[in-house]
Amino acid sequence: MNATRPVKLGFLPANRGFFSKELAARNRNATVAAMEALGIQVVVPSPEQTQVGCVETLKEAELVAALFRQEEVDGIVIGAVNFGEEQSAALCVRKAALDVPVLLFACQEEAALTPSAKRLDSFCGLLSIGEALRQIGIRYTVAQRPVCFPGDDSFAADLDWFLRICRVVKGLRHARYGQIGARPDAFWTCRYDEKQLQRLGPTAVTLDLSELIGGAEKIDGQDADLLRIAKSIRSYADVSGVQDESVLRSARLELFLRRWAGENGIDAFAIQCWTSLQANFGVCSCTTMSRFGDEGVPSACEADVLGTLSMHAAMLASDSPAGLADWNNLHHEEDELVNIWHCGVFPAAFAGSPVKLGVQEIIASSGAARYEDSEGTIEFVARESPITLCRVTQNVEGGFRAVLAQGRFENNAASTFGCYGWCRLPGLQRLYRNVLLRHFPHHVALTQGHVANALWEAFGNYFDMSVHHAEEVTPGIYTPNLPFGPIEPTEVRLRPAAAGMEV
Repeated sequence: MNATRPVKLGFLPANRGFFSKELAARNRNATVAAMEALGIQVVVPSPEQTQVGCVETLKEAELVAALFRQEEVDGIVIGAVNFGEEQSAALCVRKAALDVPVLLFACQEEAALTPSAKRLDSFCGLLSIGEALRQIGIRYTVAQRPVCFPGDDSFAADLDWFLRICRVVKGLRHARYGQIGARPDAFWTCRYDEKQLQRLGPTAVTLDLSELIGGAEKIDGQDADLLRIAKSIRSYADVSGVQDESVLRSARLELFLRRWAGENGIDAFAIQCWTSLQANFGVCSCTTMSRFGDEGVPSACEADVLGTLSMHAAMLASDSPAGLADWNNLHHEEDELVNIWHCGVFPAAFAGSPVKLGVQEIIASSGAARYEDSEGTIEFVARESPITLCRVTQNVEGGFRAVLAQGRFENNAASTFGCYGWCRLPGLQRLYRNVLLRHFPHHVALTQGHVANALWEAFGNYFDMSVHHAEEVTPGIYTPNLPFGPIEPTEVRLRPAAAGMEV
């Protein structure tokens, strides 16, 4: 799924004939206008298809279900535009058989109640709609302000939240992750159950590292695509500190993976990034992985497939690049300040200092590969920004769980090498203890913006994960009232792929 594609939502205006059709039509139209103002593609029955363009009868429900199914909507919004008819709303969702997220909200009364006033009673009707959905096994999301005017800012915020949930759910359910090579033997933390992953949604597509190395080496040195990628790398980062041969090798890796991803429908990667690539191909994969991440194709280090899933979900929620990091060092003076670091693979969108290519000192100095074969890391300090941290893992029985945190990158005098930022995380000590007790590994995905609330709802409600965060009262118990506040998105968007190089 392309995270930048406009989300298509089906809108089911739930009507009941005992109540005002005039008010129902007015609320229907106001809701459509609010959705379209956010750039949403709205699939809704017209007044020619159903009475005042709403859904009341079972016949209308079947018609709208077929419409949603034909248009392959990414989510369904059920609005009680008056009291609403619960059976037709439930039947419509069931007949559509799309297994997509469902959002419930009700329209606010326009005036004080009087014996003769036209009234909605949607506050009551929405309860019946929710109960009908529950009885037939349909999961649903409730707007954080369930009763509102469609033109309210709160409704726009709820729609934005729901859009992000829909992106995450659809993206993960249909994902294909390219696992390139085996995990490093020392990293049990990167183990996962491939069969259980596929039952959750994503499919792992494997490629032996020798096939990547052999395929990259066979690319003609005068291949026009290869030369275009090499030129693009030179504009992506300062390459003055590395050999030109390292840039060309990075370009070979990238071109081979682009072509392989296109042939296999790959949404994200998990790559065996050390030490075989350095010893046998002569470059780090960091440059390639960083550039993919900047375009919206997350790439996890150390063949960490669940790290890939975590990155993919974070990217879909924020609609901006995601990286994978170690939450590496607690600041020596600050109990809520942690160093978020990796060797050099963050997307350039995170950068707050000049982006340059460097050498993987850990590998080179250990003797696992020569210095000249260990170039290709990305180096910069992350810019100040809100960030969301996300990690999905499995318990020993194969079930999935997630941990979420929101914080901010801030400037700090302490420094290191590679890509990193100092992140302030409220409740860090409690969160760190929970990470240990709930068995989360040292890798964590990150994206700019505060989108943990969308991930919380997607993971907990639609994927049956137990979800954890720093301030939870009862660890491991899912509740939608996550104290993360409103979503704070980033202004950074995914970098377009080079012409002709789209994955």
